[in-house]
Amino acid sequence: MLDTLLGYFVSYGYFVVFFGVMLENAGVPIPGETILLAAGFFAAQGHFRLWQVIATAAVGAMIGDNIGFAVGHSIGRSVLERYGRYIFLTRKRLAHLDKFFASHGDKTILFARFVAGLRVFAALFAGASRMHWRTFLLYNAAGAILWSVVISLLGFFFGHSWNLLERWIGRTTGVIVVAALIAIVVTMVWRRRALDGKKRGN
Repeated sequence: MLDTLLGYFVSYGYFVVFFGVMLENAGVPIPGETILLAAGFFAAQGHFRLWQVIATAAVGAMIGDNIGFAVGHSIGRSVLERYGRYIFLTRKRLAHLDKFFASHGDKTILFARFVAGLRVFAALFAGASRMHWRTFLLYNAAGAILWSVVISLLGFFFGHSWNLLERWIGRTTGVIVVAALIAIVVTMVWRRRALDGKKRGN
């Protein structure tokens, strides 16, 4: 894989990083994270400058996410209201989603960046939930920069252990997803019990 990617990098340079990351974050099934890892590794070999890899990836990630946000904001809501029931996303659950993004949207946008797949849906749902664009832009930019730095440095320092690195990132992503789901469920249960307690008190 590295030899194949190096061929593309030699031919197209930073455009590979930019478009690979941007398209993945816009929802196109392209391994943008793997491309960025490889770019970090090749930077360690002297083929690229690390700071340019990080900057290119961060800009690509922000643009891709803003495309997803724009799609979610323009047509996402109507699509979810019309077809959401086919993926068990009823109007009631959409209302819960709105409340969730109103309370935790900033943190979700920031940390979803590190979970492949989730970062794409986070931008779409943020737009569909009518999250304020300035808030989205701020936390999305912070997440994009942090993610670009972390992934690029992982490739830069540990790219020689490529297979081990990919497995480690995959396992870490799985742990983050499970932890996030548990936290969401616990929060929902706690709030439901607190609400029931208030109703009984009244």
